[in-house]
Formats: sequence, structure tokens, C-alpha cells
Amino acid sequence: MTSARPNALRLNPADNVVIAMRRLEAGERVDGEGLATVEPITSGHKVAVKPIRAGETIHKYGQVIGVATADVSPGGHVHTHNVAMSSLREGASASAAQRQEAPRTFEGYRRATGKVGARNYIGVLTSVNCSATVARHIAEAAERQGLLDAYPDIDGIVPITHASGCGMAGSGEGFEVLRRTLWGTAANPNFGGVLLVGLGCEVIQIGRLKSDYGLDEGGTFQSFTIQDTGGTRRAIGEGLDRLAAMLPLVGAARRTTVPASEITLGLQCGGSDAWSGVTSNPALGVASDRLAGLGATVILSETPEIYGAEHLLIARAASPQIADKLRARLVWWEGYTARNGAVMDNNPGPGNKAGGLTTILEKSLGAVAKAGGSPLMDVVEYAEPIAEKGLVFMDSPGFDPCSATGQVASGATLIAFTTGRGSAFGCKPSPSIKLSSNTEIYRRMEDDIDIDCGPIATGEASIEAKGGEILDYLLEVASGRRTKSEALGYGGAEFVPWQIGAVM
Repeated sequence: MTSARPNALRLNPADNVVIAMRRLEAGERVDGEGLATVEPITSGHKVAVKPIRAGETIHKYGQVIGVATADVSPGGHVHTHNVAMSSLREGASASAAQRQEAPRTFEGYRRATGKVGARNYIGVLTSVNCSATVARHIAEAAERQGLLDAYPDIDGIVPITHASGCGMAGSGEGFEVLRRTLWGTAANPNFGGVLLVGLGCEVIQIGRLKSDYGLDEGGTFQSFTIQDTGGTRRAIGEGLDRLAAMLPLVGAARRTTVPASEITLGLQCGGSDAWSGVTSNPALGVASDRLAGLGATVILSETPEIYGAEHLLIARAASPQIADKLRARLVWWEGYTARNGAVMDNNPGPGNKAGGLTTILEKSLGAVAKAGGSPLMDVVEYAEPIAEKGLVFMDSPGFDPCSATGQVASGATLIAFTTGRGSAFGCKPSPSIKLSSNTEIYRRMEDDIDIDCGPIATGEASIEAKGGEILDYLLEVASGRRTKSEALGYGGAEFVPWQIGAVM
């Protein structure tokens, strides 16, 4: 006969709160803590396990997640009504060793650049929003006409449209970010071919883009403008002709056995809850460490969502220069939010709070767990090409589609996305793998979520074992297995470049 599972979970001996494993009623004993609740507490929310006076720090994960704004009795609910932000950061270990792994392989598409893709798409990219409709019509007409019927090794034709490209300065930060994003997306090895469509008079000029990045016209890269072609109908016809010429070249690509070191994985979390930092994020951290140990590249992003946990990453920086680069991005963000009338601790959102997350410190401490414990090898700006192997940080907003767009432009061929509240997201050309933090949301959204990490919380699975399961699944997806979001058709509308600066 097995004993009942405990109704609360302690994460660190130094913590003054524990997590309710299920809804606790008022007066219910808290297992292992020698106290009872003084009020009802929702599953995933925090219970005080000792008296906490106003002004005292709240500890979870062995780290500061906030400061009490009122006295809290043992057994009391600790959340937004009695907790505020704190500027205190606890010490972090500087020891970070790269994990060593036995070689692994997958079946990928080796490109002429030497990079390896997990998919073989053709992208119809746009330089400006004014060419978005033509790009979409080209892709839809190609599908209606059955242009891909004779090419089973092409995964699809994807229109990549966005809301910018004009009404902006022709130089400066915003211009450079969009230009890097467009070029980096076109260069992602999950695209076997790219057709770039412009209007002709926009700020982001195709000719300048090709010149600055050395993009050679012909073969699997083609471009034109609607104005030069003679309008919408002629541009759609021109696009179909260009695709027809490109199809045999892209369709000739075949998967070959390549080392797992050729993978570039983007890490994302969205709709996080209190379990994200306990189950799915640490499990993904194990998979991340193992991938880095295989020589692959792992990209952590969402700068506002490492705020309050940045000291853990800085302590793992491979050099003082890399640590300084991360500090510089956080300083930039403090100025950026201030200029726009916001603050860095405006996170978490309503769904996060309903799931038990109280402050950005608590959310960030759970979020960085996705990155495991590997050394931080570099810090790059949004959509900047990545040259290093191992763990790399790419600066980005916390808005998931925008962050993932930057990761794909930086070279991510896979996206691993953890969620606690449930997320409806996919990413083309890079497949997105969904990981649930709790079994309830997995059962509710089983068509969307690939792997359930909820059993970690109940003791039915270990973080290490679940991390191994995630790694195996990532390699299968890189070899062609379809994810849940791919089966649902997600990814065509999730290209969201980061817009910085004035729209004029």
C-alpha cells in the first residue's frame, strides 16, 4: 500500500514558503511543516511556513523573490496582496562545467553554407508590409495549383509577412534590427529556398539588403518588387514562375546523418505558472545541458524575464567580457522601459499570477532554469548571427512570438516552448516542441502539447529522466517527426519582428 502524496512541496531548506500541491482548505495540515493553513490556498500558490514580518524577504528556490508588505502568519497565503518587488539578489555559484555526452546524430538537410536544417521549406519573405498580400497569394496559389505534388521532400511554401519595412528611419537601431531579422530568417537552414518580395519604394530596399549581406540572385534565392513587375496580378504570376524554377533544386535535397552538434535550439516559455520553474523548465534545462555537451548551440532569450535572476547567468559567464555584455543589455532595457513609461517589474501577467507567480523575480528564477547549468558562452543582440557553441543569450522582448522570431533569425532550427497555463504557438520554418509544466493543462490541451512534465511534481518522474525524454524527442523532430503545433498548421502567422523606434 503506497502512502498519499504530500500536499505541499518545499524547494529549498532555506525557503520560508512551500508550494501547495493541490487546493488546500482553511485549517488543513501542511504535510511535513507542522502547521495548518489559515485560509484556502489554490494549487501552485505559496504557503508561509514561518512568521514573516512586513519588510522581510520572501525566499523560494533558496533565492529572494520579493519582500513582504504586511505581516504573514504561518499557514497564510503569500501572493500579490502581501508581497512586493525587492532589489536584493542572493549569491550565485560561479562553477559551471560543460556536460560531456556520448555522440548522437540526427537526419538533417546539409546546406551549401555548411549549416544543417531540420526542415526543407520554401519561404516567401516580404521586405515590407505592402507586399504581404502578394506573398500570401503566391503561396496560396502554389498550393491550389499543386506545385508541390511532385516534390514530397519539400515541407511547404510559407509566406513570411510582417507589419513594418517602411515609415521608419533608414538607419539606426530599429532599421538594423529589422534588416538583421529579414536576412537572418532568409539564411535559416530550414529554408531550402527563399523568394523575397518587395513593393519597390519602401525603406528596406531589397537591393541594399542583397548588397550588404552578399545575397546572390539565382537558384534557391530569388527576389523582385511589385512595382517593377507591373502590379499585383503580374507579381503573383512572377512569383509562381520563380517558385516553379526553384522547386526542382529545393526538392532535390535529401536528409543525411549528421552530428547533433549541428542543432541550434531556441528556448521559450509562455503562459508560465508556479510549476514551470519546478518541472518543465528544469527538465528542459537538463536537455539543454546535454545538447550543449553534444556541441550544439542553445539560445536563451526574453531579457525582461531574466530580470532578477541575471546574477545566476553572470556567475556562469565564460569571461568577464561576456558578463559585461549581459549587464549592458539589462541597462539598455531599464532605459528602454523608462522611455516608454514602463518598468521592468510590470511582469508577471494576469495568467501568471493566477498560476501562482507573484513577482518578476519569482518568474525569472524559474525561467532561467530552461538554460540548465552550462557556461554562458556569448551574449548577442536580437537576430544577430551566432558563432559560438553551447549556451548563448540573445537579447529579446519577453513576448514569445517576437522572441522566437529573433531566435530563428539568429539560426534556431528548433524551438522548445514550456507552458503552464497553455499556449497556442507554432513557428515556421523551425518546429516548436511544447512542454507542459502540469498534467492538468496537458490533458486539457493534449492536441497542442508534445510532452507532459507534470509527473515531476508528483514524484512519478525525475527531472533528469524527463530531460532525457525531451532530448530524444528533439532529435526525432530534427529528423522529421512532426510536432503537435505542426500538425495543427501553426507557424504561418507567428513571424513578429521586434519594432524599435518611431513609426513615421
